[in-house]
Amino acid sequence: MTRVRFQADADLRQAIVIGAIRRQPGLDFRSANEARLESIKDLEVLAIAAQDARVLVTHDRRTMPTEFGQFIMTQTSSGVLILSQSLPISEVIAALILIWEASTAEEWINQIMSIPF
Repeated sequence: MTRVRFQADADLRQAIVIGAIRRQPGLDFRSANEARLESIKDLEVLAIAAQDARVLVTHDRRTMPTEFGQFIMTQTSSGVLILSQSLPISEVIAALILIWEASTAEEWINQIMSIPF
């Protein structure tokens, strides 16, 4: 059983990354800045997350689902989690910690999920 590791997309609010790590210090959540994802196309972002076995966490409901579908036709993804921007940050953080505690990295392979559903 491998723990879920997260990768923030460039559009994800940094407060989510900081807050999640503060609430759960054991959480492995790499910021977009750390991964140098600014101005990189979705397919390349998905490749970077997959290469590092990280679930990509994004707010991008517009293009990411289509790009994800194209990506998994030829490569394996570590998964994508799309978060609504309208949710309070505290709820998003609680959901991320629950995912980290209750699922494994293997369960996320080639999966995409939105919160709220």
